[in-house]
Amino acid sequence: MRRLLALRLGGGSSSSSGGSASISTGSSTGGGGGGLKTWLRRLGRWPQLDFELAVWQMGYLCIAPRRTKNTWARDDPAMLLLITLCLVTSAVLWSVMYAHYGFSRTLATVCSFVLVHFFGIGLLVSTTLWALSNRFLRHATHVHATDQKVEWPYAFDIHANSFFPFFLQLYVAQLLLAPVVTRSNWVCLWVGNTLYLSAFTQYAYVTYLGYNALPFLIRSELLLFPVAIFAAFYIVSLLGFNISHVVLEGLFGR
Repeated sequence: MRRLLALRLGGGSSSSSGGSASISTGSSTGGGGGGLKTWLRRLGRWPQLDFELAVWQMGYLCIAPRRTKNTWARDDPAMLLLITLCLVTSAVLWSVMYAHYGFSRTLATVCSFVLVHFFGIGLLVSTTLWALSNRFLRHATHVHATDQKVEWPYAFDIHANSFFPFFLQLYVAQLLLAPVVTRSNWVCLWVGNTLYLSAFTQYAYVTYLGYNALPFLIRSELLLFPVAIFAAFYIVSLLGFNISHVVLEGLFGR
């Protein structure tokens, strides 16, 4: 089993040429392996969900994201379920440990983390990048017989991959560092703002890797341009703008 996981996560020799073999059943189009209907159908077959592989994928997204090139466009919703569970847990911890909410506000926080932060913003980001990549990043002419496009389920799968390292930094590490990053001194401001820079940069980088895996896309490095914006904002913020304090004040009112 571990040999299979290593091949799927690390990329065997048969799946590394041109990146085209790294996209499961829809490699020529960046397909989602059947998309939403397949996900919903597999949700009803709980024993068939590959949670072990999903955990390995999530680990590699943090320590070696380039080795996840063979894990795009999954037709297995196990990773989405694990991310949802992680968000539910973190929402409860934030509500209890930081905001000291009651049951109703804790439930509202859970819904906000899952439905807005992950799925809502994810739908917006993935749809935007899906449209932009098909409009501006495809080869004007290519040798393939069929018209190749990035399919939307693939774009959302990239968001899921990108979100997990982002989650660990801003939903887990920031909770542990909340007493520090919300203090009114420059060192604490630097720690908090650096955490946000790292999280958003990691999100952009993993997103770039996902689109760069498609052989019919060109100039995918343009997807790294937001990193320059993040860096510029980070430098300016060090003059006295505490991002953690502002974000947590907006989310929890404290």
